[in-house]
Amino acid sequence: DDEEFYIPRIMSINNTQQFYREAMNYLYYYNNVRKHSSLQGKTPFQIVQDKCRNIDVRMRIVPPIILDRVSVDLGPWSGYHVLAQYLNKEKSENTPRMNLTLNQIFTSSHEWTATLSAEKSSIIIATGDVIPARSVNFMSWKNRNFMWPFEKISDTLKNADITLINLESPLIDNCPLTNSGMIFCGDKKHIEGLVFSGVDVANLANNHMTNQGYEGIISTRDLLNSRGIETIGLNNIAVKKIRDIRFAFLAYEDVEKTNVSISLAEDDKLSEEIKRSKTISDVIIVSFHWGIEYTTQPSERQRHLAHLAIDEGADFVIGNHPHWIQPVEIYKNKLITYAHGNLVFDQMWSEKTKLGIVGKYIFYEDKLIDVEFLPLKIINFGQPYFLEGEEKNKIIEDLNKESLILNSKNTN
Repeated sequence: DDEEFYIPRIMSINNTQQFYREAMNYLYYYNNVRKHSSLQGKTPFQIVQDKCRNIDVRMRIVPPIILDRVSVDLGPWSGYHVLAQYLNKEKSENTPRMNLTLNQIFTSSHEWTATLSAEKSSIIIATGDVIPARSVNFMSWKNRNFMWPFEKISDTLKNADITLINLESPLIDNCPLTNSGMIFCGDKKHIEGLVFSGVDVANLANNHMTNQGYEGIISTRDLLNSRGIETIGLNNIAVKKIRDIRFAFLAYEDVEKTNVSISLAEDDKLSEEIKRSKTISDVIIVSFHWGIEYTTQPSERQRHLAHLAIDEGADFVIGNHPHWIQPVEIYKNKLITYAHGNLVFDQMWSEKTKLGIVGKYIFYEDKLIDVEFLPLKIINFGQPYFLEGEEKNKIIEDLNKESLILNSKNTN
């Protein structure tokens, strides 16, 4: 039987050429031997995808229509030669070249990324708002454990080449213990939780980083830098190198826009700094602190800034501040994640403010090729954990629905 013989055989093949030969043989089998009797309106390639999610991974650079065509016209084995000609023409036999789609992000299995070359692929993790202030600070002191907020998620955060957070509270000495108020600070001991979680880059361009004045900003920056964490959003560009690829990180604040100590989201400034980043990097990632709190869809201002960043040369745009998850948009084949929700915060007063997503962004060389969103929920006024089962699926489904609504505006 094909499911007992062909699929295990194909997926056990490590040699690329042999894999293509066997896969083409199987496609031919569905086209000619079964004669579409069990296809139920699907193409043979879709049938193969259904039966084995990873079979298309090593064929991602080849449009499915080509695979179906050669398997019909040329039969088993010989179809490989046409496929090889196509691969040679593209000069990318082992390189994924498919542009991201919403369907891929929200309905595809992401396990295929494990088959990518470790020398050419990289993982960037980005989170929602991290605010170790108020009740989070209180609970950390109560537990005598400043790693407490991250204990249930640290293994995932540190399992990346670069982990980027939006740190929305200055870290200072003698931060008063409180469970209320809107003037934020966190104890310097919270650096232990950030290091424990493998944080590499912290965005400081946000409306609460100024709550302790200029001294609070500089204190936080120096503390983070002393423990190997790069800071962005202070009118600077940070560049991190993963193997041979240079990733540039920029960040801008668009909520209060009053303190020039942090990077403000101004069109001319954004354009100039992205252009400068092009000369020193291969991939440009721009973070924004923007939008309207407690809203599901991004504002026109958010979309303007995101589109401008991409028009000027950004490869990927990350957003935060609304404290709710906001959708993703694909603009000119580049991804925009408008808001990741909360990661560490004490907003236990509503369901949506207790939720967030961690974005796992997979790059192959200098191209973003896959995204996996990991939903989470915050308990005990500041400790997130990853969701599973129906709760996880519900957040992904809602995010997909809102993303479809947003992206439909690009076709109207």
